[in-house]
Order: sequence, then structure tokens, then C-alpha cells
Amino acid sequence: MRIGELARRTGTTARALRHYEAAGLLSSARAANGYRVYDEGAAVRVANIRHLLGVGLTLEDVAAFAACLDGDVPAAPPSPSGLAIARERLAVLDARIAAQTEARDRLAAALAAHTAQASRSGG
Repeated sequence: MRIGELARRTGTTARALRHYEAAGLLSSARAANGYRVYDEGAAVRVANIRHLLGVGLTLEDVAAFAACLDGDVPAAPPSPSGLAIARERLAVLDARIAAQTEARDRLAAALAAHTAQASRSGG
């Protein structure tokens, strides 16, 4: 199937498919006219890539699952290495959330101080 059909069947875009291919997660053959041609298994692979991205993993994280992407990733029990990757990603996300929460709290405090000062000075 061509890239447009694969995109439609998997609910993604041709751009995303090219990105997955550039990351080494998806492969295609080339037709005589140069168009990308994917086999039927590509739809399963793309669905699995999208599933892993959807739970918060990065494309780099997904690459660690390359050997499993042709199976039923959502139903398979996670491997110890898969769990380690998920825990590492969760720690990164937790750290980012904490940093953003701190920044938000500082901004809220600065705005509250400014509002209080403005109301005391009448302006």
C-alpha cells in the first residue's frame, strides 16, 4: 500500500509515517515511480508506535521496542526493560511537571503581590 493509504488506515499523517521511517521504526520499498510502498504488516507496526507514543513515550523510547512492534504491544506483558524505560520516562515527566508547577507558583505569587501593591496604592 502507498503512504496515503497507510496514513488513512492508521489515522496518522504521511508526514508522521516518513518521520517514523527516518527514525528507523518503519520501512518501505520503493515502487518504480519512487513512491513508498508498505506491506500489510506496516499498519500493525504504526498502530503500535502510535500506542506507545500515546502513553507518553518518545520516539527514541519507542525504538527500544522495535523488536516487538509487529505484535500486539498493548496486550503483551511488559518486559523488564520496557518497564524500566516507562519508569525513566515517568521520572522525566514528573520532574518537568514539578519545574512547571514551581514556575507557575512563582508567577502567581508575583501577580498576587503586584495586585496587592496596586490596590494599596490606589492604582
